[in-house]
Amino acid sequence: MVNDEPGAHSDRGADSGTVGKVGVAPPASADYAVAAGEPNLRTLRVGDLAKRTGKTVRALHLYEELGLLVPAQRSSGGYRLYTRDSELRVRWIDKLQQMGFSLTDIKLIVQDIERSKNAPDAMQRVQDLFREKLEDTRKQLRQLAALDGELEASLAYLETCDGCKTEELLGACASCARHECDHKTPELVLGFRVH
Repeated sequence: MVNDEPGAHSDRGADSGTVGKVGVAPPASADYAVAAGEPNLRTLRVGDLAKRTGKTVRALHLYEELGLLVPAQRSSGGYRLYTRDSELRVRWIDKLQQMGFSLTDIKLIVQDIERSKNAPDAMQRVQDLFREKLEDTRKQLRQLAALDGELEASLAYLETCDGCKTEELLGACASCARHECDHKTPELVLGFRVH
């Protein structure tokens, strides 16, 4: 992709450039400038928007190509100029990506909402989407909690192996007398014993 912004940064990953955290206040050094001819419109150049959002310039250009981000205007020198709404939009995209949505998914979500008949219909679509994502997130949390318990049990079991001085092969661990009985052996450990 050709970078047509004068003085713009270039980075390797189009969307791997998340430097800051969502919800962290943007740095005060990148202030919005008054747009030429529009004293009530405050704008940022793409490089400043990238700094404020923790994204790369390349990522912002990709968002624009996908129709997810639209500059408010261009300066007389050809710079893309963005408003505070653009900053909010980038942070919104980042939150959706953290939820597991790809940029293609986000584009489809935006298109689906834009096709809504009216505002209540659009918000119902968003509500349905978020409800489904919340259910998925809670399911993942339950799976992670179960994995957490399995890992803790496995580590506790394996701690008794630290003092083992036997020179026997791994197969001997299947009948190790240091543990009470096999049925208490965590599956994560048992998996190493079977072929």
